[in-house]
Amino acid sequence: MSIGYFGGVIISLLQCGTTDTNNTYNCNTKDKKEQDSPTVLNICKNTGDNEGIIMSGTDVKKPSNKEEFVKIVLQAAQKETGVKNKPTKPTIIGTAKEMDIHRDTLYSWLKEFNVDFKEIINCMPTQNIDEKFSGPTYLIGESLLGEGNEVAHVDLMIGDKNGPVGQAFATGMASLSAGHTPLLAVIRPNLPPKPYTLIVPKVTVKNMADTGKIFGPAQAAVAKAVADAAEEGIIPTTKLDEWVIIVSVFIHPQATDYRKIYQYNYGATKMALQRALIKYPSLDKIIYDKDRAKHPIMGFKVPRLWRPPYLQIALDAPSLEGAKKVIEQLPGSDRIILEVGTPLIKRYGTRVINEIREIAKDKFIIADLKTLDVGKVEVDIAYEDTADAVVASGLAPAETLDATVQEAKRLGTYAIIDMLNVEDVLTKLKSIKDFPDIIILHRGIDQETGKSSGLERIKTIREAFPNKKFLIAVAGGIVPETAKEALEKGADILIVGRYVTQSKDVERSVRDFLELTPNMREDVDLYRVHTE
Repeated sequence: MSIGYFGGVIISLLQCGTTDTNNTYNCNTKDKKEQDSPTVLNICKNTGDNEGIIMSGTDVKKPSNKEEFVKIVLQAAQKETGVKNKPTKPTIIGTAKEMDIHRDTLYSWLKEFNVDFKEIINCMPTQNIDEKFSGPTYLIGESLLGEGNEVAHVDLMIGDKNGPVGQAFATGMASLSAGHTPLLAVIRPNLPPKPYTLIVPKVTVKNMADTGKIFGPAQAAVAKAVADAAEEGIIPTTKLDEWVIIVSVFIHPQATDYRKIYQYNYGATKMALQRALIKYPSLDKIIYDKDRAKHPIMGFKVPRLWRPPYLQIALDAPSLEGAKKVIEQLPGSDRIILEVGTPLIKRYGTRVINEIREIAKDKFIIADLKTLDVGKVEVDIAYEDTADAVVASGLAPAETLDATVQEAKRLGTYAIIDMLNVEDVLTKLKSIKDFPDIIILHRGIDQETGKSSGLERIKTIREAFPNKKFLIAVAGGIVPETAKEALEKGADILIVGRYVTQSKDVERSVRDFLELTPNMREDVDLYRVHTE
C-alpha cells in the first residue's frame, strides 16, 4: 500500500469512526463511498424505458450521479446493438457515438463513477458474438478503396493460430522472398495490434522508396485498422490472442502521397475485416451484382441482359460503312443492343463483329448466324470474334440446338433460337435438353404486311415454361405502334431494322422506341453508381 492510501484510510477513520470487516466506512455524511449507491445491476433492473434521458447532440451534459449515468450508458448501448450490421455486443466507442460524446470522455466518466462497462453488457440480453466463432475460424475479406496511384487493394485472411491461417502466418514469417518480404503491422515501433497481423506486399519492392511506403503509411494504416476493429467490437475481444491476420496490400510504385496511402489502406483494411467477419458477400448479393458490375481497371464493360426491355438494332444491310454510320448516330443508352445481321456476316464473315466492336466496344453484340448445323463450331467462331450472343435457327435439328446452347453456356455467351417459320414453338422447345437464353418470335421480311402478329404466343410460352429463365424477343416489321403492344404483352426485346437503319434521322427514330414506356426511358447508366 502507498502512503497516500494509508493517509486516506486514517483520515476516513478519524472522520467516520469505525469500519466493518469489508473496510466499508460507516459514514453518514455526504462523502460516503460510491459503493453505498445503487449497484449497476439494480439500476439496470429499474431502468425501464426512461424516455428522454439520452443526451442530445446539442445538450451534452455530464450525468449528475451514478444512477443517471448507468441509465444513459445502458440505453445508448442498447441502441447501438439495435443498428443493422453492428456487433451483437455493445462497444465503448459505439456507445459513446450513440451518447454523442468522445470515447475518451466515456472512459473518464466510467472511471469517475466507478462503473465497469462489462457490467453494463451483462445487464443486456444480447446474443454473445463469440458464439459465431465457437469452432475453427478461416475467414476471407477483400476491399478496394481510393483512386489514382495511391489506390488501395487489400486481400486478407483471418483465423486461428493453430489452423491454416496460423500456419500460413508462420510460413510467411519464416520464408522471406525477394521483393515481397512480409512484415508485422505495428501502430508505432514496439506496439503491434492484436490479433497479430502480417503484411505481405503484392507489388515487388525494388528500392528504398518502395520500402518506405510499405514500412511507413501502409504498415501503420493496417495496424490502426486492426486495433480500431478490435476496439469497436468487429473482432471479438476473446479472439485477440487466438487469431492471426494476413493482409496482402497493393502499393503502386508511382504512389507518392503518404497521407492518401495511409487513408486508403486504413479504410480498405477496415472494410475487408468487416466483410470477413460477416462472411460478405452473400449469394444473393453476388447474383444481383454479377451482371451489373463494372471492373474499374478493365477499361470496358461486359454487358449482360439483366434489366429488360431492350431495343435491338438489326444491322441487316450488307454494308459495313452503312452499319458504322448507323452506330455513330445512336443515342447513348444501355437499352440498345446491336445485331450483326445475316447478310452482313455473309458478305464480310464473322470478323465484321470485331470491326463493329472497335466503335461500339461496350455494346452487347449479337451474331445472327441462323445456325442450322455444326452448332458448336459456329458458336466458337462467333465467340472468337467477340460476339456476346449467337443465333441459331429453330428449324435446326434438336441435336444442333443442344450443341449450340451447351457451347454458348460453356463460353459464357448467350444462346438465342430464332423461331422464324417454326409452326409449333412449344414442341420445338420441349425437344431440346438445354433451354436457350433468348427466344425470338420472328416474322420474316417477305412475310410482313405492316402489322404485328403472333404476340399472343409470348404468354403461351411463359406459361409453358414457368421455371425457366429466358427472354422473349419479337421481330418483323416492328414500329413504335406495334412495339408498345409487344411490350404490354410481355416482350423483353424489340428487334428493329429498317425503321432505324433506313431513317434519315437515326437518333430520332431510336428515341421513338426508347420513349415508349417509363421503363424504356430509364437509362440503365443512371443506376450504375455503386458504393459499398
